[in-house]
Amino acid sequence: MPRGAPDHERATAARRHRPAFTLPDADGREVSLADHAGRKVIVYFYPAALTPGCTKQACDFTDNLAFLTDHGYDVIGISPDKPEKLAKFRDQEDLKVTLLADPAKETLEAYGAFGEKKLYGKTVIGVIRSTVIVDEQGKVERALYNVKATGHVAKIIKDLGL
Repeated sequence: MPRGAPDHERATAARRHRPAFTLPDADGREVSLADHAGRKVIVYFYPAALTPGCTKQACDFTDNLAFLTDHGYDVIGISPDKPEKLAKFRDQEDLKVTLLADPAKETLEAYGAFGEKKLYGKTVIGVIRSTVIVDEQGKVERALYNVKATGHVAKIIKDLGL
């Protein structure tokens, strides 16, 4: 898939790929998508821990985590940060969502969440803020790209009819 592929092409590519992954969490423990079999999973991709937009988004997911969990959804945040930075992020912001490290960007790329994007009017290569809903069988149900950090969780809750 070309780096600048439109969102619908990214979503199609994400659906074609098996979304399986195993990545280290903030404590260095391996977490797999398969660990969540039988539950729906909201996987969100964000550029960098400890930045204003990513902090807002992670806090928003944390604030809504009990509601989402009660409705059968687990939440996983993935960034290219190392586990040590994720641990600092989690502790500093009192985050409850599972944060996974993908410094090699393999999972980010497999989901279409890494590539060309616009940043302050310039085209750059980086993490594309994205959210992917994976169903109980491990298949991509919905993929959203170039989402906003603020208000996105409320939009997901509304779109899912929760």
